[in-house]
Amino acid sequence: MSKAPSAAERIRQLQDQINDYNYHYYVLDDPKVPDAEYDRLFRELQELESRHPDLVSPDSPTQRVGATGETTFDEIEHRVPMLSLDNAFSDEELTDFDRRIRDRLKTADGIEYVCEPKLDGLAVSLHYEHGKLTRAATRGDGYTGEDITANIRTIQSIPLKLRGQGYPDLVEVRGEVYMLRDGFEKLNHRLAVRGDKTFVNPRNAAAGSLRQKNPKVTARRPLQFCGYSIAVLDESQLPDKHWDCLRKAKEWGFRINPEMRKAQGVDECLNAYHDLEDKRDKLPYEIDGIVFKVNRLDLQRQLGFISRAPRWAIALKFPAQEELTVVEDVEFQVGRTGAVTPVARLTPVFVGGVTVSNATLHNMDEIERLDVRIGDTVFVRRAGDVIPQVVKVVKEKRPDSARTIECPATCPVCGSDVVRPEGEAVARCTGGLYCPAQLKESIRHYASRRALDIEGLGEKWIDILVDKKMVRTVADLYHLKVEDLRQLERMGEKSANNLVNAIEDSKAPPLGRFLYALGIREVGESTAKSLARHFGTLEAVMEASEEELKTVSDVGPVVAGQIRKFFDQSHNQEIIDELRKAGVAWQSEETDQKRQPLAGQTWVLTGSLSAYSRDEAKERLEALGARVSGSVSSKTSCVVAGEAAGSKLDKARSQEVEIMDESQFVAFLEEQGVA
Repeated sequence: MSKAPSAAERIRQLQDQINDYNYHYYVLDDPKVPDAEYDRLFRELQELESRHPDLVSPDSPTQRVGATGETTFDEIEHRVPMLSLDNAFSDEELTDFDRRIRDRLKTADGIEYVCEPKLDGLAVSLHYEHGKLTRAATRGDGYTGEDITANIRTIQSIPLKLRGQGYPDLVEVRGEVYMLRDGFEKLNHRLAVRGDKTFVNPRNAAAGSLRQKNPKVTARRPLQFCGYSIAVLDESQLPDKHWDCLRKAKEWGFRINPEMRKAQGVDECLNAYHDLEDKRDKLPYEIDGIVFKVNRLDLQRQLGFISRAPRWAIALKFPAQEELTVVEDVEFQVGRTGAVTPVARLTPVFVGGVTVSNATLHNMDEIERLDVRIGDTVFVRRAGDVIPQVVKVVKEKRPDSARTIECPATCPVCGSDVVRPEGEAVARCTGGLYCPAQLKESIRHYASRRALDIEGLGEKWIDILVDKKMVRTVADLYHLKVEDLRQLERMGEKSANNLVNAIEDSKAPPLGRFLYALGIREVGESTAKSLARHFGTLEAVMEASEEELKTVSDVGPVVAGQIRKFFDQSHNQEIIDELRKAGVAWQSEETDQKRQPLAGQTWVLTGSLSAYSRDEAKERLEALGARVSGSVSSKTSCVVAGEAAGSKLDKARSQEVEIMDESQFVAFLEEQGVA
């Protein structure tokens, strides 16, 4: 019979076990136990430590947030200066940097670089003695930073004690504290609900969270840490290359960026830059460029420093996503659901790679929250394909002539009353489909690529057809004739034929696409497909009660109510009848689970496929019941790897997830009858 462990032994067992679970959850994104089991062990440790306070150690997971005390932000002198980086803003400037490196080293050979995504956060230094975190500091002026140890200890992805063995007695790990986009949005939502000041962007949110006086506030913020360098402060030896140093940091328990890669010569560096620029907006965190570092440490030492920057590293920046400009006016646009949306007309500014002159203000609540006025200087933000938005007002620059923004009492398009339903932030035109703006937007949505994909029916022709009263509902599209269209200015016979043929080709859509095309409020693509798969026919959806609708996986009370309201309106029923009479015959869907062999599975697509676009491949997998995710995890069932597959393929291999190449994927779809 084994002897029960002593309190000291059990406490140490629990501390080690929970620290290991934290590492897998927060660093590897690969949970080892369910939350309930983790919570049980954590409570047991708390209870044991409360009975034996003399056995509580600083590296215990219960000590990430102290019970009392405030952060003082005392100054800390960096033993090794935290230097800034020189910046480059073009391919030519990076090429010049590489040339200077090779000239100084007197070599014509290509230099090996490490390419690291430049996280948009706050640089910090973590000091470990005998494997335990003893202090942490901000960069400050590079020589002296602020003591943020108490707040740093609350970040779960930072080890309080280094993992493994063989680490130096004195070591400093440097990296970036940042916030994921999703965490940033949720934090700002919580702050806005409470009426507190929100943050402009994830970087400001991370910096503000680290400078909280109370570490318990920091602990509630969704902060992450990613390491990017290590420095040894004793006689220990580092590996010979920067890449290997980062791998060593990973062994000690730190997250390093999975997008990091090596490059031989400047051409490969530029390839890495443009590859990452393409996927920038799909990453779960914000980056503002790539840092290129000479890989060999002996070459770094030989190259040395200039002023406050190393000669062996440079940051090639992406186009800025935020800029300052002036709100010249505000107009109100009407969408297909009647939403009256304020749009700021801006002094044109180059941001996010394009010139921006308009930005959304969302609704009157947002205008009041920002306290934005006509004439204000504002931060405007554009990331990828996201509509530019005003995120902050520089009130110090507000002119005396600044004017407040008022919601219009009547629709700017049709003159109908504008109402703002109680409890809603959005004001709406009451004109319904009598409002030309709503009709035009409804037709645009109906004909869009992800709906019925009527090629050639663009914004210009929709405006003309509605203005000339040739189209009063979407059903009228199917009565257009070539001879009618040819009367329109700049509509030739070929274009008229092509448009009529495209409209004809849209008459047999899958039920999911047709439901999405109807433009029911709150019903997006995914929900429309779920409704089609659940009910099988349009009639079944139209007749379903709210309770029956709520049995669909992603339909809640609000969505169910909107669907029911839509089909209860007589004019919507009339339009559907007119579509039937015009020959539109949406395809019913099989609801039998045998037609969904992938039900409950999660698949991931990576790389480029020659046989299908990404959307086409996704549609085929969803038709078989699969959920298609953008990231690989332990719950992923299969990864389809096309040409130039990247980090997702590497992660799938490391987690032993099933992988299909394109030929296997096409054969699989043919076997299932959906190729």
